[in-house]
Amino acid sequence: MAEEIFDFDPAEMLDSDEAIEAFVIEALQTGDAKFIASALGVVARAKGMSKIARETGLAREHLYKALSESGNPTLETTLAVMKAIGLELTTKHHAV
Repeated sequence: MAEEIFDFDPAEMLDSDEAIEAFVIEALQTGDAKFIASALGVVARAKGMSKIARETGLAREHLYKALSESGNPTLETTLAVMKAIGLELTTKHHAV
């Protein structure tokens, strides 16, 4: 019997503001810029990429590319997307 493989889209699991916040916090904690960009892309898909494009004033195609696993969004794009999904970037001081 052949094994069935299903595509998994984490965007389908992000069905509340709390789930989105936890997902983005986890991504930010990795410190991996490409992973963070990709996670923001997942959230943008969950919220609706067209809606995020309208709210940020950026082209949908640009967002798909910038927020992909191989993307490298500018800080301006990152902040605009975070604002559009209802999150803000804050800082917290920790001892070095």
